[in-house]
Amino acid sequence: MSTKVLSVGGSIVAPEFPDTEFVSKFVKLVKDYLDSHKGDRLIFVIGGGGPARIYQNAFRTVAGVAPDAETEAADWIGIMATRLNAQFVKASFGSLCKEAVVTDPSQANDFTGSVLVAAGWKPGFSTDNDAVLLAEKFGADTVVNLSNIEKVYTDDPRKNPDAKPLDDISWADFRKLVGDEWVPGKNCPFDPIASKKAQELKLTVICAGGKNLENIRAILEDRAYVGTTIR
Repeated sequence: MSTKVLSVGGSIVAPEFPDTEFVSKFVKLVKDYLDSHKGDRLIFVIGGGGPARIYQNAFRTVAGVAPDAETEAADWIGIMATRLNAQFVKASFGSLCKEAVVTDPSQANDFTGSVLVAAGWKPGFSTDNDAVLLAEKFGADTVVNLSNIEKVYTDDPRKNPDAKPLDDISWADFRKLVGDEWVPGKNCPFDPIASKKAQELKLTVICAGGKNLENIRAILEDRAYVGTTIR
């Protein structure tokens, strides 16, 4: 029996509105996987996605706050979006997920179903950090980070055409790429605060595209996959 933790980016679940087609296929994938891997358990931590950014931008416009400013109010808005998305995902799993959505990983109890769904906790970091804390709590050695990018690049490929995709990278080099500070709504492969904690715990993080369902299945089954491994 194993427990695996997946940080599912909100841009996958709700890029602007809930992606019902993707979530339906994702739920089926999970059910098929659990049917063939009896005893395994999966923990999903759901991000805020489009709803978080839409409401954070609205707040910043109304309050006259700079787009990249770090504010607790913007963080709380993003957290509430993660909880809405997580409740949607939990409900979609039906009886597989028996417990309520986890909103405080430090208080998460052992779960009786095959699936546990979690959301944002408090200001200061993203749901990636919650995934790392849940991995620590439930003894998982790997966190799978699913987002709208297939691999980590040496630089932002949208701004630098010479940026190169990476198959593997050390925590030391990765943290040079993402820095040490968290800004609500920041778009990076893995939250800087989560990265620091993951490095301390010696966790492996796999960054992969969240829409490629066959690739996600390969990761869950420890087969060859497309993505970037950070360790």
